[in-house]
Amino acid sequence: MRTKVIGFLFLLAIMASVGVIYFAESQQAEKAELSGYVGGEKIGLLEDEEVGKILDEEYRISIDYAKAGSLDMVTEDLEGKDYLFPSSSIALEYYESMYGKPERSEIVFNTPIVLYTYEKVLAALEQQGMVTRSREVCFVDMEKLLSLILEEKVWSDIGLSELYGKIAVDTTDPAKSNSGNMFAALVANVLNGGETLTEADLAEILPKLQEIFGRLGYMETSSADLFSQFLRMGIGAKPIIAGYESQLLEYAVQEPEEYERIKEDVVMLYPAPTVWSAHVLIALDEDGSRLIDGMLDEKIQDIGWKQHGFRTGNYSITEDVKEIKVPGVAEDVTSVTPVPSFDVMEKIIEGLS
Repeated sequence: MRTKVIGFLFLLAIMASVGVIYFAESQQAEKAELSGYVGGEKIGLLEDEEVGKILDEEYRISIDYAKAGSLDMVTEDLEGKDYLFPSSSIALEYYESMYGKPERSEIVFNTPIVLYTYEKVLAALEQQGMVTRSREVCFVDMEKLLSLILEEKVWSDIGLSELYGKIAVDTTDPAKSNSGNMFAALVANVLNGGETLTEADLAEILPKLQEIFGRLGYMETSSADLFSQFLRMGIGAKPIIAGYESQLLEYAVQEPEEYERIKEDVVMLYPAPTVWSAHVLIALDEDGSRLIDGMLDEKIQDIGWKQHGFRTGNYSITEDVKEIKVPGVAEDVTSVTPVPSFDVMEKIIEGLS
């Protein structure tokens, strides 16, 4: 009799265990493949195998994406899309002006706008008293740089006779891409005496913006494409470009051999002041909201910084720039100007279209 009781209790224990496992599996979220639009500068992050593994195993999602400019993606066909991943809160406001509030949105990464150039150009700018250094970190005086551009100075005027044409900063199309849009915001504020541009100031400042950007000719619509062109075509084609701090940091990790080849020549300059670009994830449905949870995972945030150069705002992750392979990375970015309001940026976009 005792043996039968023990056997019965053992059977009940097995049944209970099976029930617990079945219940846990039934409660697990159904796996979903998400589709959306993403800025080109974040493709490396989304294709990171470790990021994909975390999203798959812990959040039961996988990601499909199409590359689009931060502003362009808002006007793309959103049928069947679960998320948008632009590089600016301006894109979120643009979305809200067209469709209303999304299911959810969160800023998951931040990165400052920087300038990329070459050692010869850096030396020439230093000779003009436009660059200051703090240890290895280089800062460029944006007011002085813009003065050269507006005065239509040519490269030979600052000792670079081998370069052709007028001094300019190449950027992406500010009407289509966030890096160009944020650079336009930065330029507008600097031209406005360092004050955040308001609608009252537009009449004076917009013509100057049109003059600066109108000289650039064709502009890329993706910051990733512009950065790639900068590295491939060299100093003669694009002496200075505007981009994201994260781009060179990621390149050093993902393409170490190529980075070794260029690292003595390519220089990152922090504009003084600069603007922050907020990489906001816009969930269009509940599955998109699951992606936000995943991207805010501490492990993915850590990968975002150490492998792809995105600052997270979590100082326990981002404060140690010694982990970054690129020299001249600022530990703190303190000289920052606020981005003008959405209404002002919308008028800038229209004026530069």
